[in-house]
Amino acid sequence: PAANLLKRETPQFIADAFTDFGKWMDGWETRRKRTAGHDWCVVQLGVPGRIHGVDVDTSFFTGNHSPCVSIQATCLDDPPTFSLEGDRTGMAASGTQLAAVAKLGSEAWPELVGVSELKPGYTDCCHNYFKVDFNHRVTHLRLNMHPDGGISRLRVYGVGQRDWSSDSTHQDVDLVALTNGGVCLGYSDAHFGHPRNMIGLGRAANMADGWETARRLDRPKELKVDQRGILQVPGEEWAVFRLGRPGVVSSVEVDTNHFKGNFPDSCRVEACTLTPEDEVRCVGTRWRSGTWQMLLPPQKLRPHHRHLYGEAVLAPPRAVSHVRLIIAPDGGVSRLRLWGRPVPITAAPTNQQPDTQQSAGRSFIEAAGD
Repeated sequence: PAANLLKRETPQFIADAFTDFGKWMDGWETRRKRTAGHDWCVVQLGVPGRIHGVDVDTSFFTGNHSPCVSIQATCLDDPPTFSLEGDRTGMAASGTQLAAVAKLGSEAWPELVGVSELKPGYTDCCHNYFKVDFNHRVTHLRLNMHPDGGISRLRVYGVGQRDWSSDSTHQDVDLVALTNGGVCLGYSDAHFGHPRNMIGLGRAANMADGWETARRLDRPKELKVDQRGILQVPGEEWAVFRLGRPGVVSSVEVDTNHFKGNFPDSCRVEACTLTPEDEVRCVGTRWRSGTWQMLLPPQKLRPHHRHLYGEAVLAPPRAVSHVRLIIAPDGGVSRLRLWGRPVPITAAPTNQQPDTQQSAGRSFIEAAGD
């Protein structure tokens, strides 16, 4: 079924797996088309936003991959609700489903990717990447096969974009959340997990769903602590985020969920306000420049614990656009939340496509499965 396109796991191939309708494939495979037209499906993104790239993965479809695809998109702020009819493997969409989808007019949606050739599902060519230049918020996609065949996974990359027009400036929101447009712009180490995971949906499913660094090799042979019990170590790791919208942070959440023997000893959070030009310069210097001010002073952390810090320990309130989480000496954090009120700031950076590979956006569709 087409729902396989959205699976978080990488595709697998089981040689002796068959169904009543033929070979079982870990993806979306349509029947050999014997009628007019082509096959297609409509996908609702897990996170609305601006799309910068797409990966159409044909893994293991080597004699039956779709020869070509195209992708269309739209923004539906009040989409209709569809009733799921269960597993329909081996069957076409029902008349009820087709009638419901027809109301969307998806065949007329703007085009993100024109009709483009796909490579077969061999390891060295199964990932078919397409750059997207579409400067509009997207909530839904239409994936078109031309004319039929198989696709294993669909990954859509970009930056989340919240509709702030209906939000009150007196209501606290998570300013750094992926769903609200937060972006990871840089980091010191991501050996076991990327720091962008920390701004994902909900609590982390496991350690892989968080940020974890390698063990630092400069840690002392014998560890010492200060009067607060915080380790005195020479090294630290960091990750920088642009907020989805500049705002005044009123509380910070640092969650070490699942990190039991590998949590950081301590953390602190710094913040600043940057223009787009400032941001480009800081990215170019790997964040060695920039005027950072303390938001959350160093705090001792506990394993597998949700740490909440309010105004009693935070610096006096001020509007910020970027934050830097610093952990010492190393370890893992599953989630970072920055609760506060969005505010307008003149010339504040917009969440355009990041200018570094370090900040590659998490898949919008993948986020839907959290």
